[in-house]
Amino acid sequence: MAENYGEWAFLLGLLLAVVVGLFSTSLEENVVYVYGALLVLGFVVGLLNIKEKQVNSFLIATIALLVATTSWNVALGEVLVSLFADVGAVFTLWVNTFLVALAVFVSPAAFVVALKAVYNLATRK
Repeated sequence: MAENYGEWAFLLGLLLAVVVGLFSTSLEENVVYVYGALLVLGFVVGLLNIKEKQVNSFLIATIALLVATTSWNVALGEVLVSLFADVGAVFTLWVNTFLVALAVFVSPAAFVVALKAVYNLATRK
C-alpha cells in the first residue's frame, strides 16, 4: 500500500513541477506554497519509493539531474534568447522554472535516500 502512495507522490511532484514551469508568472507569491508541497512530496518519495538495492542508482541519477539542470538553465537561456528574442525568453523562463521546481522536488528525496544509505553503512557489521 505504501508503494502506491510513493508512486502517487512522484507523479504529483512531476505534475506540480510542470505546472510551476508553465504558470510561473501567474503564481508569483503563491509559488512558495507549491515549492513547499514539492519539498514534502520529495521527502515522501525518498522515504517510500527507493529500496536499498536502488540507492546507488538513484543517487547517481539525482546528481546527474541536478548538475544537468544547472548547466541546461544557462545553455538554454543563452541559445534561445539569442535566436528567438522574446519567444525564446518566455520559453526559457518556463523551462528554467520547471527545472528549478524539479530540483526542489528531487533534492529532499536524495537527502532522505543518502541519509538512509549512511545509516545502513554505519549500522552494518
